[in-house]
Amino acid sequence: MSLSADTVPALPRGVRLHHDHVRDRWVLLAPERTISLDPVGHAILSEVDGTTPFGGIVDTLAAKYSAPAAQIATDAGEFLQGLADRRIVDLRP
Repeated sequence: MSLSADTVPALPRGVRLHHDHVRDRWVLLAPERTISLDPVGHAILSEVDGTTPFGGIVDTLAAKYSAPAAQIATDAGEFLQGLADRRIVDLRP
């Protein structure tokens, strides 16, 4: 399932992006769990602010990294959908 350009991803209450200074890596902190992020996951989640629609996030990432928007939409959509399936990201229509 791919995300609609109008879908607005958001971090729910209690979930936040955090830089772990001890391990020098970005993590996603959620109640009772910590998810280590690779640079791609961090780049995607850094654009999630709860107001910007998925299409805007894709456009921003495509411009920032000079990458094809279609590929970013596929990869970022799968990543965010996977987090949503685990209830770590909210996807608002």
